[in-house]
Amino acid sequence: MAAHKVNLIDTSLRDGHQSLLATRMSTEQCLRVLPILRDTGYSILELWGGATLDSALRFTGDHPFERLAKFRQVLGPLSSGGATIRSLCRGQNLFGYNPYPDNLVIEFLKEAVRTGSNRMRVFDALNDHRNLMTAVMATKTFNGHAEAAISYTTSPVHDTAHFVNFARRAMDDGADSLAIKDMAGLLHPADAVEMITALKREFPNVELTLHSHCTNGLAVTAYLVAMTLGVDHIDTAYGPMAGSTSQPPAELISYFAAEMGIPINVDMKSAPKIDAALRQIRKELASVDKEKDTQKFGNPWPAEPTREMRRLIAEAARLIQKRDRASLDKAVEIIEDQILVPQGYPAVDRRQLEAQVPGGMISNLHNQLKEQGKLDQMPQILEEIPRVRKAAGFVPLVTPTSQIVGTQAAFNIIQGSAYAFVSEPFRDLMMGKYGRLPGPADTEVLAKIASGRELYTNRPADYVTDVDLDAVLRENQALIHSNQDLLLILLFPGPAKAFLSKRTQTAKSA
Repeated sequence: MAAHKVNLIDTSLRDGHQSLLATRMSTEQCLRVLPILRDTGYSILELWGGATLDSALRFTGDHPFERLAKFRQVLGPLSSGGATIRSLCRGQNLFGYNPYPDNLVIEFLKEAVRTGSNRMRVFDALNDHRNLMTAVMATKTFNGHAEAAISYTTSPVHDTAHFVNFARRAMDDGADSLAIKDMAGLLHPADAVEMITALKREFPNVELTLHSHCTNGLAVTAYLVAMTLGVDHIDTAYGPMAGSTSQPPAELISYFAAEMGIPINVDMKSAPKIDAALRQIRKELASVDKEKDTQKFGNPWPAEPTREMRRLIAEAARLIQKRDRASLDKAVEIIEDQILVPQGYPAVDRRQLEAQVPGGMISNLHNQLKEQGKLDQMPQILEEIPRVRKAAGFVPLVTPTSQIVGTQAAFNIIQGSAYAFVSEPFRDLMMGKYGRLPGPADTEVLAKIASGRELYTNRPADYVTDVDLDAVLRENQALIHSNQDLLLILLFPGPAKAFLSKRTQTAKSA
């Protein structure tokens, strides 16, 4: 019987630079690489969503929808075999940080699907399925594919039954496929065996994707285990946009796939060209590079593994086939210490395993503290994050909860006293305005924060009123040239107005 084929999905032009370069790749830079990716066999590419919309407006001066349209143009229409564009959507929070009204969620996803992204990875930071319902429905209504993502984390309240139950609710709400979104690289390969086996047993005919980050050194081995268990897709990135807090390198995964007899979809002959293009872009964005000081972002991978690398790959593959925790731990050590580090990637910082900080958050937190001259307090903040997370019912750390918890932890350290100052988003999170907390909140912290006010118990969208689209259009008609402009103003009022005002001024002076 032929081995199950595994599809690689490239994330270099979305999550790769969000995790490593504070989401600073411009449309022009992305378009240097996309034509090469197009011709390598990918059926799905992750190119849009997440923080890329906000960052495009704030930092790169690009119109997010025009970026998406250009990507679609390069890839060609789906009807002619063009690759699917996958985008990351934060459920009821869309591509922003707060719960939005249903009518805005519907309008935004309609525009995104029609512009070129017909596959939406929809997730909720709290795994509250109520926050996925409208986004899933909207995506499917406009002929898109709704992929429901499980926000993976570890805590006393998160176990396999918890995640399977969430997946069951998401599928019941209409999701087309499932993904395990391990945003902080916490999924131990042995736990991946248990979780993937349970999901495949519960949903045998549903596509399953595994997404992880190399933050804690577990991701490559977890991917390889998943490939032996019949996972359908795995998210990877190329050389200079892989490793560290990004996804595993596609090149290394391809070596292992060949060793283990697992067919993949990608022709790796173009890998050197992709590597060279991304390496140049990374040099151009050195000022925001989280590895700027060490310059450790991997050396170009050889077309074929060296003899020593081949020996290590064979040994690690043998251990992975055993699937017991001890053997998998040995495989992790071989892959991380004897393959990735000699290849030029940074050694793993184990402090992050407890802090559970996702890649994009580490990149941004590093830059923010550096700008404030407080980078020396980073270790203390990383130690404070688990304490704040526990107080908030062990919330998974993914946008927006990662920013909310991380910011509150920073306040606690910088202020010198825990909760001497409480941000409004953290107060809302604790009180249920973002959704149900996975576990009970710390009663003392909650009492201090709530100040006698009632907790939020309904669906978060119930607490926001529908947006009057016509009123916003009338108020900003001088700036708005399309429905896309209107939607950007509604989601990112400040950055969008600044961007559109500059566009208007440029047009007048031309």
